[in-house]
Amino acid sequence: MKSLFWKIFVSFWLALILFSGLSLWATSHYLENIRDEASRAQPRKNTIQYIRQARLLAGDSQKLERWLEQLDKHEAIPYLLVDKNAEDYLNRSVPLYIQQRVRRLEYKYDDDDEDDDDDEHRHRRRHLQPIVIDGQRYRLIPDFRSITLARVLHRPRAVATPIILATVISGFICLLLARYLTAPIGRLRQATQRMAEGDLNQRVSPSMGKRKDEIVELANDFDYMAEQLQALVGSHKQLLRDASHELRSPLARLQVALGLARQRGDDSTTKELDRIEREAERLNELIGQLLTLARLETNTSEIEQSTIDLKLLLEQVVEDAAFEARASNRDVEIVQSISVSTEGNSVLLSSALENVVRNAIRYTDEGSSVEVSMEEQSPGWVEIKVRDHGPGIPESMLESIFEPFVRVGEARDRQTGGYGLGLAIAKRAVNLHQGRMAAANEDDGLSVTIYLPV
Repeated sequence: MKSLFWKIFVSFWLALILFSGLSLWATSHYLENIRDEASRAQPRKNTIQYIRQARLLAGDSQKLERWLEQLDKHEAIPYLLVDKNAEDYLNRSVPLYIQQRVRRLEYKYDDDDEDDDDDEHRHRRRHLQPIVIDGQRYRLIPDFRSITLARVLHRPRAVATPIILATVISGFICLLLARYLTAPIGRLRQATQRMAEGDLNQRVSPSMGKRKDEIVELANDFDYMAEQLQALVGSHKQLLRDASHELRSPLARLQVALGLARQRGDDSTTKELDRIEREAERLNELIGQLLTLARLETNTSEIEQSTIDLKLLLEQVVEDAAFEARASNRDVEIVQSISVSTEGNSVLLSSALENVVRNAIRYTDEGSSVEVSMEEQSPGWVEIKVRDHGPGIPESMLESIFEPFVRVGEARDRQTGGYGLGLAIAKRAVNLHQGRMAAANEDDGLSVTIYLPV
């Protein structure tokens, strides 16, 4: 049975059949026992006991009435307390065969009064002696023919055990069915989440075992999709690495040729040669950032880790950045800091913080300061916030600015020298340390926050 539809259908069908069959079997078994007891005269002992209790309560009509009501609620066999006119004490309907029986008993009772000296005869019929209530004779008679399924089902003692048993069995079957269906879906969900976080090595089919249904087909399609994505992203990263490496060689030759041209040239070509040198430096910087990004995306498990003093690391980054910022009439300052340490790679974390701070320096207004703060966000986590006083960015780009080559304004970024790689490199370095990054617009600028475990 390979179809998930038929598995669900048959499982629920069998569960319902089992529940109904067990309930009917238990009820019919109970009714059969009642009839067997009637044939074995077992209820006669119960009847004699009930007659004795009725005689004890005959002097109090209210207690007797309550006792009869309780007896009717708990016993599957109806017990009728009828007088000589075949009328029930609780005004219940009296079957015809009981009416005839009462008349016969009354006739024999009157006849026995004349033969009162026959002790053996009176002893044989002692359980048929009438119950005298307010001077009137009553008889407690079981109505075996009125035992019905509806009456049995209304008695808790009769149905509690089979109902509980059937509920437990059907619940266990449904629990197994639910686990059978949801367990692979849960594994698919976990694999999807890990893929969204960048782990393209996730595969689900090996965990499905020998089952064959639509979920397995979905798992196979998921694995095929993951393989295609991994191949596509891998080829993209490989192309990025290869292109960056290949560009280094002609760039180096270009710089050598530039040096030779300066030695052989005159003052008329100085301006052009300076322009070529600046563009070569920018190209060299771009290639370096591309190689850094490619290395972070591939060698995620090979970084060296040590204990890092985050306060000291942040102070060093801010000191270097402030020295560069003052050249453009800007400044960087730490407004709040705490002493805390973490496990990680100091070079990567320093690069991440440096990229974020330099990005803020690039866009903060002239004459303003970039504010850096570090405080405890929650137990085990620290929050490093870098806030500038610039124009901010559109709300729709608050998440995409951490992607490679995403720039808010092409003209402005070309003017400031940004390539759209600094924040992307910072985010990947933070992710390697099990942290995360977020951006938010402030009243007069943009804040980029780094969350790190400590």
